Amino acid sequence: MRKRPLHNIYSKEILQEKLNKESFRRITLSFYRYVRISDPESMRSKMYEDWEDLGILGRIYLAEEGINAQLSVPEENFSRLRTYLDSTPEFQDVPFKIAVEDDGKSFFKLHIKVKKKIVADGLDDDQFDVTNVGTHVTGEQFNQLSELPDSIVVDVRNHYESEIGHFEKAILPQSDTFREELPMLVDLLKDEKDKKILMYCTGGIRCEKASAYLRHHGFDQVYQLYGGIISYASEMKEKGIPSKFRGKNFVFDDRLQETIDQEIISTCHQCDDLSARHVNCANPGCHILFIQCEKCATKFDDCCSEECQEIHLLPQDEQRRLRKGKDHSNKHFSKSRIRPKVFELYRAKAKAVE
Repeated sequence: MRKRPLHNIYSKEILQEKLNKESFRRITLSFYRYVRISDPESMRSKMYEDWEDLGILGRIYLAEEGINAQLSVPEENFSRLRTYLDSTPEFQDVPFKIAVEDDGKSFFKLHIKVKKKIVADGLDDDQFDVTNVGTHVTGEQFNQLSELPDSIVVDVRNHYESEIGHFEKAILPQSDTFREELPMLVDLLKDEKDKKILMYCTGGIRCEKASAYLRHHGFDQVYQLYGGIISYASEMKEKGIPSKFRGKNFVFDDRLQETIDQEIISTCHQCDDLSARHVNCANPGCHILFIQCEKCATKFDDCCSEECQEIHLLPQDEQRRLRKGKDHSNKHFSKSRIRPKVFELYRAKAKAVE
């Protein structure tokens, strides 16, 4: 009997069509845990087979240091997923972060991958105590601490996340990656070691490593928002407490964001009008992530620049020819695959025309 493949074999179009035809509700959730996993490869194979049977979709990373999971599960199988995890010693009682907004279309396939680390931080964990993390605080405690004069709120996310939403008065490091942000945080806060450092991220996982990293560098009063922005939003709603978070929460699935606060605090990278609409450039050779309002989406055919628009409108064969080889790769931006300097580029171009 032929074994079924332990990976996706269908195109995105087929998977999307299947998802659109589903008649049941899905629940989007995330969880993580730093825990010793002796054989992540074997766990990955078993998990893929078991979770495929449960109809689970999502992106799950396994490593010897633990698990980092973002997924959507059919509502009817939610309790079965909980039972599955609780019967696995490594994941027993792992807390869930349930999505604030959820249309059930957060993922279209199941992707489980074994990695060196569950979050790419670029750190040598042997050089400091990764278990010496900051003090976990609830959303209500986070609000209270943020009001103290000796407290500093720090966003432990990348710039394209904090750009569309962040806590009041938070320091917002302009980093492309978490790996890049960690040494940046130490430098930004080097003269604030006597202050209370309040850290937050999407679901809490990055704060675990970042808080330990800061404590290693001499910061004694480090606090982290337990469960991140996702749990914070749920707690504020449940307790009827005014939220100190402004704007949208960036999420790493097909939704790209969820509404925490109705205020729009970011602007379109092409016209500077208010917008929190994250998209990927429609030119496959670019595919860069940026903020684009509906007006500019129409004007530029969902592309980030006139150059990409011209390529996007070419026949597919011609587009594929242009994408071949490193010499024809995207020359407009840095190597980063996130938020181009579209706004700055347009200002520079306008000045050149003048």
